[in-house]
Amino acid sequence: MSLHTALMLFLAGIGGGVLTSLVGGAAIVTYPALVAAGLPPQAATICNLVASFPGSFLAAMADRGQLPKLDRAFAGMVVASMLGALLGALLLLVTPQRVFAVLVPVLLGFATVLFAFSQRIGHWLHTRAAAKGRTIDFSVGNLKVLLPVSFYGGYFGAGVSVLILGVMSVATRGDYRSANVAKNLVTSLNTGTAAMLFILKGTVIWPPALAMMAGTIIGGQLGAALAKVAPRHVMRVAVTAVGALLTAYFAWEYWF
Repeated sequence: MSLHTALMLFLAGIGGGVLTSLVGGAAIVTYPALVAAGLPPQAATICNLVASFPGSFLAAMADRGQLPKLDRAFAGMVVASMLGALLGALLLLVTPQRVFAVLVPVLLGFATVLFAFSQRIGHWLHTRAAAKGRTIDFSVGNLKVLLPVSFYGGYFGAGVSVLILGVMSVATRGDYRSANVAKNLVTSLNTGTAAMLFILKGTVIWPPALAMMAGTIIGGQLGAALAKVAPRHVMRVAVTAVGALLTAYFAWEYWF
């Protein structure tokens, strides 16, 4: 790998790390960079997952005070995130990615709408349940939500941060900062689990993965710092705009 290629991947990693920790959608920067470096699609997907894990995890730890309390629900969230990602990663090794690729724009569009109206949706769900004398089990640790999302993250991963953020925002009734930290943790668990499987299987091409990983660590810390001070309304507009852009990008990529 040339120095020029390594620098390109490093810079793409910084950009991807900032995007992931703030909003999501790093794949729009990191995946094309890996393909431009000469990696075939499946190898680029694997390297992208491996490279993004440290940045997401450190971004979550940088604002860990906003994480859910350490209880049984939190443990369930960790287990569901890792189990779903492991199953998705195993499937990636034996099936073509085209199976999920056609669904990516639909999922991203749905997640963008969820995020844009998360406060209203969350309030409506809880108010409706309360009117019927019930409570709803919809939180950042809800297993029925996390398992399928984590499965998708381990299998394909493109735009998974936006998808998770949309779901988490409804669960937190529009609290961007809490939803974003939970998103960073779940994303890191997804990618970390998948990365461990790919490492054990010997399918990682290390030089480009490490070059990009160095950038995502720096970018993740920058994004985490910005997330602490960014006004909620600004981030709502930014996330919605990025989600719409990703939906259009992947629709063009996989449907046309």
